[in-house]
Amino acid sequence: MRADTLAFLTEHRRASLDTLTERLVVTIEEDNPGYRATGLVPRTDLWRSCHDNISRILELLAEALERDAPHGRADDNPAYDAARTTGRRRAEQGLPLDVVLRSFRIGGRLIWDDLVAAGETALDAVELREIGTLLWEVVDETSAQVATSYHLHERAAVRADEQLRAQLWEGLINGRAKEPGFAHEVSRLLDLPVSGDYLVLVTGTELDPTAADRHLAPHASAWVRRTGGLVGVVALRDDRPDEALAALEQLASSLRAPLGVSVVVHGLAGIDHGYRQASLALRVQDGQPGLAPFDRQLPEALLLSSPEVAARLVSIWLRPVLELPDAERRVLVDTLRAWVAAGGSSTRTAEAAHCHRNTVINRLRRAGDLTGMTFTDGCPPVELDLALRALRLEPR
Repeated sequence: MRADTLAFLTEHRRASLDTLTERLVVTIEEDNPGYRATGLVPRTDLWRSCHDNISRILELLAEALERDAPHGRADDNPAYDAARTTGRRRAEQGLPLDVVLRSFRIGGRLIWDDLVAAGETALDAVELREIGTLLWEVVDETSAQVATSYHLHERAAVRADEQLRAQLWEGLINGRAKEPGFAHEVSRLLDLPVSGDYLVLVTGTELDPTAADRHLAPHASAWVRRTGGLVGVVALRDDRPDEALAALEQLASSLRAPLGVSVVVHGLAGIDHGYRQASLALRVQDGQPGLAPFDRQLPEALLLSSPEVAARLVSIWLRPVLELPDAERRVLVDTLRAWVAAGGSSTRTAEAAHCHRNTVINRLRRAGDLTGMTFTDGCPPVELDLALRALRLEPR
């Protein structure tokens, strides 16, 4: 009897495959609106998928009947290749997985109805029940293989997309957006305009990009995680640029961390300049919470950009003072800072330092004797101001 059943399945597969394929295609188009509404799967593609999967399911059914059970290890069974191909293709096409699996349930029902109609005279009730049980086990495993392949491709696509995005970001902050083709690719994949005004942001702390987007709306923004922090770009709306800066102030406050921000740069082609500015502003901020606009940090940014000049300024204007014992060094450096901040007035310096004016004059004379410079009332030398700023920027 088993031989007769197998012969029936073999003949049924040969005789009805094309007809059953056409019926399944029509049924899916009519009963599964996901295919019809999206238009993602061409009819020829759907027909080939239906044909190959029906053929494989009937083949697997015959194999299962011979063993009294489905194949034990579906993952290495080549008869599931059609299912895996379908899962991969539908993931590539962007068809939702539940829509794909619904078509397999429709296909399983259609195959069963066709087997019942064809087997009424050739098979007895026991044989039909056995075929039905095995058929649905095969359909279930086929659907599982579809889902596995779909998810594998999805994960691979996500990894590939993440790698591509990372490459685009690296190119963007390194100046490749000056190439029109690259700029348009960035625009397409990161959903940013090629032209228009931008701010570039850099932070050394963890930041939720979704929360940042909410803070900055309606200005479009995009973010990327890099070693040690996050980089973002904000596309400024022409009619509301000041709102973006106010939103950035709020964002920096909520972070309780420094947030470096560039000046306005023009188009994606200017992002590399903005990135350097925001990075310098962040370094100047030295971990202090709050917004760090580049325009407010220009002398320090200049010094960080020219480390040899910064080191030379410190050496010429401060080195002998820095070689003093700690207590005297701190007093003289603090006095020089206060004197520069007071615009060269020893009187105002004394008020700020809470000491007598003569004490300030003596300290300034001591610093002058050590360095060979003259620190008297009048405009402080710009080189001293820069040397003191450079000293503050030196690693502790």
